[in-house]
Amino acid sequence: MGCVLEVDVDGEGVFFVDKDVLAPFIGKIKELADDSPVRAPARTPHRRVALHGFPGGAEAFELVARFCYTGGTGLAVTAANACALRCAAQFMDMADAPASSAKPSLVKMTEKVLEEMPHWPWQAVVDAVKECQCMFPLAESTGVFDRVVGALLSQMAVPGDATPTSSSPESSAFRFSCDTKCSSLSMRRTWWFEDLVVLSPGMVERVAKALLARGADHGIVARFIFYYLKCRIAGANAEDKKAMLEAAITVIADLDRSSVSCKGLFGILRIASPLKLAGACQDTLVDMIGRKLDHATLDNLLVPAPSGTGSLYDVSLVFRFLEAFMRHTGGAQVEPPRLKKVGALMDMYVAEVAPDPSLRPARFVELATALPAAARDSHDALYRAIDVYFQVHARLKDDEKMKICKGINYEKLSPECCKHLATNAGFPTRAAVQALASQHTVLKGIIRHSGPLKPASSPPPPFTGKYHQHIESYNDIDGDDGNGQVVLYASRLDLTLENQNLKSLLDGMHWRVMELEKVCSRMKTQMTKMKSSRRRAARSLPKMCS
Repeated sequence: MGCVLEVDVDGEGVFFVDKDVLAPFIGKIKELADDSPVRAPARTPHRRVALHGFPGGAEAFELVARFCYTGGTGLAVTAANACALRCAAQFMDMADAPASSAKPSLVKMTEKVLEEMPHWPWQAVVDAVKECQCMFPLAESTGVFDRVVGALLSQMAVPGDATPTSSSPESSAFRFSCDTKCSSLSMRRTWWFEDLVVLSPGMVERVAKALLARGADHGIVARFIFYYLKCRIAGANAEDKKAMLEAAITVIADLDRSSVSCKGLFGILRIASPLKLAGACQDTLVDMIGRKLDHATLDNLLVPAPSGTGSLYDVSLVFRFLEAFMRHTGGAQVEPPRLKKVGALMDMYVAEVAPDPSLRPARFVELATALPAAARDSHDALYRAIDVYFQVHARLKDDEKMKICKGINYEKLSPECCKHLATNAGFPTRAAVQALASQHTVLKGIIRHSGPLKPASSPPPPFTGKYHQHIESYNDIDGDDGNGQVVLYASRLDLTLENQNLKSLLDGMHWRVMELEKVCSRMKTQMTKMKSSRRRAARSLPKMCS
C-alpha cells in the first residue's frame, strides 16, 4: 500500500485513503499530501489532510473516493447528488478528461445529469437550490447555480395544479395572504412561494436577481419578496432581520416602480427603523419611497422619531422623502397632479407635527417651503398649521415668526383665512399688514376684470345702494420712523355679484387697520414721553467735580 492519507472533512468525518489510488483522478491530492505533516509513530506512515468547506461535506467526499477506487463504475450520479459532486470535482481539481480519452470523468458524469435538470421533479430542484446556498462561490463558477435557476423558471411557469410533484398538498392551493384580492390565476402563478421561503437571505437575493435577469415577471418577484419577509421576519433575531431587509431592499431596487406598492415600502421602513441597516440600503429605501410619495398617506409619514431625540415624529426622514421626490420628478417639471397630491399630503403632515413642542422653527420652515409654489392652489391649510405652531411655541419672537410666515402666499389665502389672520394676535403685525396688502392686489385684479375704477377726488358721500371699498397702501416716511400704513376709503361703483362676497372681508380689514393705527399712535406717544423724561433726567443730574 502506498502513502496513506488521513482526510478530515470539515470535522464531520475522517477517511483513510490511498494517495496512489486518488492521484490519477484528483489533481489536488498531490499538493495536499506534500503540504501535510507525517503522522508518527505508526506502522504505516501517513499524512493528515484537513479539508475545510468541502462541497457536500463528508457524504460527498465518500462518493468522490468511491468514484476513484472503482474507476468511475461504482458511482451512480443522480439528481440528489449531482450538484454536490460537480462542485466537489471542481474543489478537488478533477479536470475533465479529453473526449478521446477512455478515462472516466466525474465532471462529465455530473454535467450529463445536470443537463436534465429542467425535467427533474420540483422537489429535486428545490433541494438543489438549498444545496447551492451552501456551495457558493463554487456553485456559481461551475454553472450549477445558473442551471438551477433555469430549472426553477421553467417549472414556475407551470400552473400550480399541473406542477410535477409539488412539495406539499397545499402548494397548488396556496393562499397568498399578503394580497387578499389575488385571483385564482394569480394564485396559480405563486404556488412556489412556500417552497422557497426557507432559503437564506443571501440565497433569496441571488435567486430573485437571477430570475429577473432571465425575464421573470417583476410583479411576481416583488410579491415573493414581501411574502418571504412576512413569513420569516416574525421571531427572527435582530441580525437575521437586518440581513432579510437588506436583501429585500437590494432586490426591490431592481424592480419596476409600478410592481412595488408604496404601502409595502413603508412596511419595510417600519420594520427597519429600529435596526441599523447599511447606509446604502437606507438611502435606497428612502429613494424608492420618495419616488412614490404621491401614493403615500398621512399614516405612512407618521414615523416615530428615533429614541433620544425628544421629538414625536421623524421629520428629517420626511424631508428626505421630499428631496427624493423632487429629484426624481425633475423639480418644477413634475406633473401637476402628482405635485398637488404631494402638496396636499404635506399640508396634512405639517398640521400633524405642528403641535410638537420640540420641532425647531428652522425645520418647520424647511417643511413648509420644500415644495414649489405650484404644489398648492390654496394656502389655507398651511396657515392653519402655522397658527397651531405659534400657539404651541408661544415664546417665539416676531422675527422668528416672520421667517415662518414667509412660507405663506397671502394671495392664495381665502377671504375667511385672511380675515382671521388680520385679527389673529398670535401673528406678527407685519404679517397682518402683508396679508392686507396682498389681498389688496387680489381685489385690484378682480375689480380690473369687472370694470375700471372711478377716481375718488373728494370724500365719498354716504353709501346708498351697491358699493365697493377700495384699498390703497403707501409708506409714510418721516424722519427715523418708517411705518407702513393702509388707508381704506369707499367709492361708488357698480359691482358684479362676484364682488359682493368681499364686503365682509373689507369691513374686517378696515377695523383691523384702524386698530393697528391706534396701536402705532400710542407707541409713538410713549416713545416721545420716554425721550422727554430721559432729557429732563439728564439735565437734572449734577455735574461731577473735576
